[in-house]
Amino acid sequence: MSKGKVLVIGSNATKIEVRGGGTGNTGQYLNETVIPVLAVIEAGYDVVLATPNGSKPHIDEASRAAEHFGGDQAAFDRAEAFFAGDPAMNQVRTLRSVIDDGLENYAAVFVPGGQAPVVDLMQDPDVGEILRFFHAHAKLTALLCHGPIALAAAMPAAREFRAALIAGDTAKAAALAKGWQYAGYKMTIFSNSEEKVIEDNILHAEMYFHVVDALQTAGGVVTITAIDFEPHVIEDRELITGQNPRSDHLVGAKLVQALDRAFASA
Repeated sequence: MSKGKVLVIGSNATKIEVRGGGTGNTGQYLNETVIPVLAVIEAGYDVVLATPNGSKPHIDEASRAAEHFGGDQAAFDRAEAFFAGDPAMNQVRTLRSVIDDGLENYAAVFVPGGQAPVVDLMQDPDVGEILRFFHAHAKLTALLCHGPIALAAAMPAAREFRAALIAGDTAKAAALAKGWQYAGYKMTIFSNSEEKVIEDNILHAEMYFHVVDALQTAGGVVTITAIDFEPHVIEDRELITGQNPRSDHLVGAKLVQALDRAFASA
């Protein structure tokens, strides 16, 4: 018997805008999606995957490597097989259908990373509606790597906030973020120095804005590790955020612990 349901919000983005015009390839990271999801399932919870348009999230090819699984080829193969074949990863719903069926049916929401959420989730109105509900009801909200940028969607003017960041108008972005539900929360997200590694070696271009700067502009209290790519997770009230791909197991563990505490007190 299931202990409860966890909503996993996936991205449909496959391209991200870069400075100078054009786009780079993007998507969700495989390990950031599968590792926490498997932890939740193995702990006795059901998972529902939903995306803005109801199609399966695209996995960033840069994440399809054993190095993101501690060099364990067998673990990587299991993750690939799970994402490709497990019903939990293939019975994808639209975010709107999940909202219409009732968000009270979910014990937690989880947003994986990869750069894709920077494109669609941070400005998606359905993501915003979901986050506002979860915040208002103090329901567990976990996000990993670039995933925490989706918190911006809770703003009424999320689309305009993102546009101001792209335009480099920090003052306008800060004004648009006034009243943001997560202002003053302690959180973490993929660091600027970690992002430079991706820009230099994978995108071969610069992003229009960095996600640390975006959350700080919105009023988030962001902390990052002194050493790049060290696992790092912050919990503040109902919010659980992980900094980078190597925080995948830790985010999964923290989410399960919080779910189990909530289940025990229910």
